[in-house]
This record gives sequence, structure tokens and C-alpha cells, in this order.
Amino acid sequence: MNRKLRVRQAQTVLPFGVGAVFDIQGESFVATGIGDWPRLRQPVESPRLASRLGVTGFFAAPATLNDRFDRPDVPGAPYIRFPAWLFCGSCRRMVRWRITDEKPGTPPSCPSCTPVRRLAPMRFVQICAGGHLGDVDWWFWAHARLDAAQRQSCGSREQLRFRVSDRATGLEALSVSCSAAGCGASRDLLDVLGTHGMRCSGRNPWQRAREATDCAKPVQVVQRTAGNLYYPVVHSALSLPEAEAPVPDGSALADRVRESDYWVPMCKAAGTPRGEILRDMVKEDTGAGDELLDALIAEETGTGTPALAGGATAATASAAGSDLRREEWSALTATEPPMTRDFLVRGSGLGLDGETAEPWAALHRRVGRIILADRLREVRALSGFSRVSPDAAIVPADTSRRLRWLPAVEVFGEGVLITLDPAALTAWEQHGAVRARVAGLRADLDRSFQKDRLQALTGSELPSRFVLLHTLGHLLVRQLSFESGYTTASLRERVYARPEHDQYGVLVYTAAGDAEGTLGGLVQQGEQPRLAETLLRMAEAAAWCSADPLCSEHTGQGFGNLNRAACHACALLPETSCETGNTLLDRALVVGGGGVPGFFEPIVAAARTAATRE
Repeated sequence: MNRKLRVRQAQTVLPFGVGAVFDIQGESFVATGIGDWPRLRQPVESPRLASRLGVTGFFAAPATLNDRFDRPDVPGAPYIRFPAWLFCGSCRRMVRWRITDEKPGTPPSCPSCTPVRRLAPMRFVQICAGGHLGDVDWWFWAHARLDAAQRQSCGSREQLRFRVSDRATGLEALSVSCSAAGCGASRDLLDVLGTHGMRCSGRNPWQRAREATDCAKPVQVVQRTAGNLYYPVVHSALSLPEAEAPVPDGSALADRVRESDYWVPMCKAAGTPRGEILRDMVKEDTGAGDELLDALIAEETGTGTPALAGGATAATASAAGSDLRREEWSALTATEPPMTRDFLVRGSGLGLDGETAEPWAALHRRVGRIILADRLREVRALSGFSRVSPDAAIVPADTSRRLRWLPAVEVFGEGVLITLDPAALTAWEQHGAVRARVAGLRADLDRSFQKDRLQALTGSELPSRFVLLHTLGHLLVRQLSFESGYTTASLRERVYARPEHDQYGVLVYTAAGDAEGTLGGLVQQGEQPRLAETLLRMAEAAAWCSADPLCSEHTGQGFGNLNRAACHACALLPETSCETGNTLLDRALVVGGGGVPGFFEPIVAAARTAATRE
């Protein structure tokens, strides 16, 4: 049975980037490191982001063709089958699948059953805090309760069966048994999750045996779709006018160099007499100069440049995020922003100038400028990932640590930037109840393992305006999903709330990697008078949650108690739409509650008063 399994280009960064395990049509795969990517990759230009991350540039995987234009054997982002242990749902035989067993276009099948039965992947894998992933040693699991002599008497390590009992339920009904002659060892999976003294292989499934390291981290057995199996580290930046200059390594000349028949041998022989001969042949065929060849060889082989010799640290990445946001805020709020094909913005408003009737007058006093972005370009780059917890060891996207580029994808879309009135915001921040509320959230953040990651966005001290604007962005995305028909997953937030940089706005923009939401629909919702009506309905809806009073009176909910009045019924978004992973949210700071004055509370009160008069 032939089948076509596809991953979209945008998905090769998030959510199916390097190191991620994903299921498709009953099969399971893991994305390999970028060292295995094909040479025919697409350059993605983002000089600002590359400079901040200390890399030479970015590349995207070749775009996936559709059914009509499909071509066999076209190179793309590589994925390999994982876990390697599969089982047959009919005879329950377990098979350790190898790359040599693969048949293009055909799923794995049981070698024992007639008619042919498809094999299914095992449900459990092992991970460690060092970022390693591997198959569970099922032979050891089945024989773990035997002594050493009995285990050594077993004649085979691969004659296993994955059985299901009809006399039990849950994991207790599942067991792994050995069918080798004279053995018969068996153990159920009741306590399979957790640590069991197994050893880490010191590598990920796509890495060669010689790349394994001595890893002493404790191994955890988890489901292959568990949330703690993969934490990607993704950076993003908007394309600003000053970033329009082309980068040399993405030019047509560089493409001709990479397509040369002598390019790969030259890189392998770099620094040798043979390498110099091949270099002259490449120069003769392409007309490239030594400067370009040096840059391309440094990128391909990972020899680095003086600017990259030290590498990028976590502190550098945090500072980079702050600098990128500062530049974006300045460009978005400029009186006369320069326009380019990837950055087209214009000022707007709520259309409430001179309005005296409530609640519109209250809304006008609270909201500042409105910026409509008719066209935006965002570059998202994956620098690595971690497992077990976000603060565990980061595994780089290039596990061989030779390359100086990162995988990335570019997204074109539109957005609406909403700013608050600076004077009203400053006065609200000085209120004692507001400061006390945020101080409690700040204390929880200081105790959280996510502190370093989140402080890259919030700054060293969590400001009240960040929680307010972040929650406002979530509420606005949810409201727009009703007003405009966009799905919440197709919208994304970008919070600008650093007091030291005089920031006080939130950008809501299209985040889908395809054409959804790029034809002016979101900008149209930001036009007058639609946006004012949307904001009013958003504030009214946020004042009540179906989980109230439990939600509004909560003193700490969510992972690590990093949320207050925010739950799935009122404020949470899909993980891909939120910058902080659905943390640091508090609806009370927006609409009030629990003795805390909400920034938009006067608007809600005025709307209710106006409704009673009607």
C-alpha cells in the first residue's frame, strides 16, 4: 500500500522541528538534525536576527509539493522512523525496525502474518535531561525481575511480544513477554512511566554511534506524545526596513557555488593541497571570489568566523530579544515609518475623537494610537530544544555542532498594533492593589524553572503593564476569532511592554504559514469603527468567565502558579499563539476583580450603566 506523508515547510521549525516526535497516519517519526538536510535548501534573509543569534544566516527546508506536482525522491527535511520498536496488532509480535528494512512508499508490515498486517509503533520512549531520546530497552524490561544468571540464559534479545490481557484494565493489561525457548519472562506496564534505572544511550535516534556521549542523567520513560518530550527554542523577528539589504550567502552566485560538482569534495578537503585544487576549479566554474568561498566554507564546515568564535550564550539571546523588540517598537510607532515590500504600516484610530457618550468616551481615554500593518514579514528560527523541562540542557539544531546557520521559516501576514494611553497606564500602575497583585505573580516567577526564559521577554522585573498587555492580547485574539472568523491558532501576539524602553502596546498578527489571513481581513477588523466595537465587546466578555467565581478568585493556577484569573474558558490560547506558553495572565488586571482595579474596568462599568438606561 503506497502512501504520501508530508510535513509543510513551516512545520519544520514548529511544531515538528529538529528533535520533535510526531504521528502521522498511524506511523511515528522524529526530525533529524540540520546536518542531514539536503543541499538544495532555501535561504531566508533576516540580518538582524542572524546578528543577534551569532549565526551566518538561515535556511528553510525545500517546500513540499502537492499531489498534482509531486515528484518522487525530491529531497526534503529528513525524518526517520521512531520508535524503532514496532508491534503487530494481530499476532502481537514485536519487531525492531531498521533503516535497511524501509521500503519507500510502503509502511512497515508484520513478517509473520498473512494477510499482511501493518506494524504500529510502541507507545513509550525514554528521555533524559541531557536532551537525549531513545527506545525503551524492552528486553531488559521483560527480564528485569529475573536475576543475572536467568537473564543470561535467555537465547535471544528480540523475540518479544506485546500482549494485552482481557482480565485487567489500563496499563496493567499491557505486558511485554519474551518468547525465546526456555525463557518465558514477562512484565506488565503498570509502573512503566518514570525512572527505572535504565541507562541513557547518550545520543538521539538520528545520531551515529560515534556521536554518542557518556550521559549519566537519569532516564525517564514517557509516552511518545508527552508534553515534556520536546521543548523547542524558537526566536523570531519582524523584517524592518533597515534589514532589506541582501546577504551574500543567499545570492545567486552562492547558489551556483553550492550546486557545483566540486563543492562537497572541496569542503571535505578544506585546508589540504587537494582542497586548494578543488577550490580553484570551483572559482573557475562559478566566478566566485575568495571572500565568498571563505564565508560559505565557514558556514558549511562550522569553522566559524571571529565574530562567531565565542558562540551565542543564553544571556546574549535574552539581550537579543530585547534589542529586536526595541527596534520593532520604534519602527511600528514612528511618525513616518519607512515603507518596504515587507513592512507596510499606517496610523489609524478608534474614530472616537470628540465622543462624549459613555462607554465610548471612557474607551477613547484608555486607548492610544492604533497602527495597522498591511504587510508584515516574520522570520522564525529554531536554535535547539530541550527535554524533560524547559530549563534542561539545550541540544543545538545541528547536533554535530559544525554548522553556523539555523533552520528558519518566513511568514507573511498582517496585523493590528493597539497601544494604551501612556498617562492612564502610568497612573494605573501606581495603584497599590495593582502593585501587590503583580508582586505575588513576580514571586511565583522567581521560583519557577521558566524564570530565565520568561525574563527574556519581561525584563528582570515583571512589570504590571506586561501582564496587562499580554492578557489583553489573549482576550483580543479570542474576540477576533468570533468577530472575523479567524481561528485562534492562525493569530499570534507580540507584546511590547518594557517600561525602560517606553513600550505600551500589543501586536496581534496572522501567524499561519499558508495564505490564511493574509488578504486584509485582520486589518479590516482594525479599521474604524469596527475595532472600537470589538474592544468593547471584548471587555464585556472578559468580565465574566464560565468558571467564575473560582477563576476570578484564584490565587495561583496553571503550570507553576504563573497565572491568576485566567483559564481555558476565558483567556488561554493555543500554545503556538502565545509567546510565554500561556503563563503570566491575569484577567483581573484588565476588567477588575478581587479588589484590584482593572485598566478597562471603567469601560465595563460605563457599558453596563448605558445598557440599563436603554
